[in-house]
Amino acid sequence: MSTLLEVSGVSVTFDGFRAINNLSIQIGEPELRAVIGPNGAGKTTFMDIVTGKTRPDQGRVLWGEKSVSLLRMSESEIARAGIGRKFQKPTVFEAQTVRENLAMALKNPRGPFDVLFSRGLDDADSRIHGLADEIGLRDHLSRPAGELSHGQKQWLEIGMLLAQDPRLLLVDEPAAGMTPTERQHTTDLLKRAAETRAVVVVEHDMEFVRRLNCKVTVLHEGSVLAEGSLDHVTGDQRVIDVYLGR
Repeated sequence: MSTLLEVSGVSVTFDGFRAINNLSIQIGEPELRAVIGPNGAGKTTFMDIVTGKTRPDQGRVLWGEKSVSLLRMSESEIARAGIGRKFQKPTVFEAQTVRENLAMALKNPRGPFDVLFSRGLDDADSRIHGLADEIGLRDHLSRPAGELSHGQKQWLEIGMLLAQDPRLLLVDEPAAGMTPTERQHTTDLLKRAAETRAVVVVEHDMEFVRRLNCKVTVLHEGSVLAEGSLDHVTGDQRVIDVYLGR
């Protein structure tokens, strides 16, 4: 497994408060990683830095085989480089159908010859059906997204991100507000996605993290407190003191 993302010695201060403090973290490809920690631990800020929304005061954020600096890139350039992010609240086009949502998200060639010969249409259609299968919405392609359950909207948004074929997918609290059945499906979906790319899941729900069965990074006060299997980190007295014991 090669290193896809390397965050090294990164710090960020907001109005005198150090939100990220000398943070170093490496994500491989492919890999499934869970990031946990108490509120204010720096989980969201970590994702903001990787996606270019927040600029750190110091440190390096390197991407891909050529170790390109993400700190020199805009948010849109970072997204085009292959980093996708899913926020906690699903953002889908509610008036559009599931099919239309997936079609709008597709990363397909828009060259004059593709348009001229409509070569892309068949490819796009099979890709949409493949994505719908993957996220479990094959039977809902013609439904407006606004009619979907909360869990189904979350899957649709994940599908829309997968349509862009990211190498790294950042997912914020996917299990929140889901039924037990929806949570199980979400677990399966994320595990499958991580077979071919890097998937980082920020989550509070320990049972959900256990189901992911992956390496866990615990953040506290903006830096890594512990890292390893869930059993390893939940057995760490420092983690118990600052997070689990609350």
